[in-house]
Amino acid sequence: MEREGHSPSNGEFPLSPQSDSKKPGGWKAIKFILGNESFEKLASMSLLANITLYLRTRYSMSGIFLVNVVTIWSGTSNIASIAGAIVSDIYLGRFRTLLIGTIFSLLGMGAMTLTAGIPELRPPVCHEQSVCIDPQKWQLAFLFSSLGLVALGAGAIRPCNIAFGADQFDTSTEEGRSQLNSFFNWWYFSFTIALIIALTGVVYIQTNISWVIGFAIPTACLALSITIFLIGRYTYICKRPQGSVFVDMAKVVSAAFRKRKINLKSGNQHSFYEPPQFGHDPESEMPKLLVKKFKCFDKAAVITDPSELDAQGMPTNTWKLSSMQQVEQLKCLVGIVPVWFSGIGCFVVMDQQNTFGILQAIQMKKSFGNHFTIPPAWMGISSMVALSIWIYIYEIVYIPRAKKILKRDSRLTIKQRIRAGIIMSILCMVAAGIVEKRRRESALEQGSFASSLHVAALLPQFIFSGLTEASAAVAVMELLTTQMSENMRSVAGAMFFFSLSIASYLSSLIVNIIHSVTGGNGKSPWLGSHDLNKNRLEYYYFIIAALACINLIYFTFFGSSFISSAKSIKVEGELHLENSVGSMAQDFRGATETKDLKELGAA
Repeated sequence: MEREGHSPSNGEFPLSPQSDSKKPGGWKAIKFILGNESFEKLASMSLLANITLYLRTRYSMSGIFLVNVVTIWSGTSNIASIAGAIVSDIYLGRFRTLLIGTIFSLLGMGAMTLTAGIPELRPPVCHEQSVCIDPQKWQLAFLFSSLGLVALGAGAIRPCNIAFGADQFDTSTEEGRSQLNSFFNWWYFSFTIALIIALTGVVYIQTNISWVIGFAIPTACLALSITIFLIGRYTYICKRPQGSVFVDMAKVVSAAFRKRKINLKSGNQHSFYEPPQFGHDPESEMPKLLVKKFKCFDKAAVITDPSELDAQGMPTNTWKLSSMQQVEQLKCLVGIVPVWFSGIGCFVVMDQQNTFGILQAIQMKKSFGNHFTIPPAWMGISSMVALSIWIYIYEIVYIPRAKKILKRDSRLTIKQRIRAGIIMSILCMVAAGIVEKRRRESALEQGSFASSLHVAALLPQFIFSGLTEASAAVAVMELLTTQMSENMRSVAGAMFFFSLSIASYLSSLIVNIIHSVTGGNGKSPWLGSHDLNKNRLEYYYFIIAALACINLIYFTFFGSSFISSAKSIKVEGELHLENSVGSMAQDFRGATETKDLKELGAA
């Protein structure tokens, strides 16, 4: 792969002229990307970590409405990544999409700061057991508009951040592949550590000092994030938009459906369409994928009539005829879907800690000594601490020692990590249910709103949630990124966050179903009361644990079969990987041995 300043034929374009001695990309570009990412995540996560408490205490939201607002907003932030990926791939490119997304986030975060600073934008403050005044419709409209801007920003940032970082490395070389391996894990590790350090202060300020200052800090961080990103603009490799893979996939499905009656197993020799090469053709430079499953999609590339091609050999209707490369890209994605479903099951469990986990903490003993009160949102930090400790032990302790003892690379496989993540998700919900049962019984015995059970009792469920993310979420992101070609990296990011979105919507659906089913015939529903002591939240947790057990059975006997050992093959002079799911676009692992990549980061 050529670099900027050499030849434009590689699909890259410079933000400024570059000399041979100052080639763009590599770690000099990554330091600016990491700086931008760290401050942007600080801002977005400081809002996400404490949004439940803010809406409860400043907007008098509670019960099902509060859970729905948080989960639907979180889901919308993630599903917007699909639109962000399409805009990036067709029109703007990753650099401009990231920049515009950060600006949207800045506007949204600034508006949230106004809701905290201007009393007229929210209802009067409601204390725990007093009669609360609901917010007016126009107040909710301003609040939801603010959250909507943050969601738009997240939709632009999330599918592009990892992909833009990966673009900075030349994976056609051994050095580039090695650098990419290190980038994924340390990218995740670096900003997670920054979040742990910063969120402790920001969340404490929001909860105990001032919501205005607590929201102004992340707003300033977003402004700093944009500044850092622009300072490094001359060091980036920025690849030109080459069209949306999502649109290409839709065309493949359309063409395959139109030609569904074609029998590929017959003795007839079918001619498959490959685009002619006219000078620089971006598609001709893409690695040729070879996926042996899902042959039904091959029908989309069958030329049934010469009139399907024009005089230059191009399709007269791209919705009726697709290239084999477009077909292979869709097959890569379809092959990952069964594993992707298991990831959604894990994300549903992780979602519970952002809502019900925080609500539990509100109604528990939070004092530490005589003068310090633990903010409820701090419990989420324990998840990140567990995640960071695991990555550190895995990368710094386990891998080097195991390699020294066993004389080979002994990384955990994607199968092993996803299965471990599902098991952690089960333990998370079981621990949450047991603690909630004790918390509720203690509060009822004392006749008090808050239980005497200390908030530290929630640590096991939050730690298990962090280990679920460290195992399953990182493994799913790795699978998505490495199983797709380089031009599909935005798709990989979008699909990951789309799974988070589905998990949020699914969580909201389950909550509403349980509320409706258990509240019939005059009975008190398990969920929905402003006071958790009147709910049966532990039953809900045990139901989610049962669903996680079903997920484990599904993955063990079905989903894991779509992750098989890969073997190396040669395709047009480049090394690629072929397996039952699909082929990797680049041989990130090297030509001499097949091994797992380092875990990828997911924000």
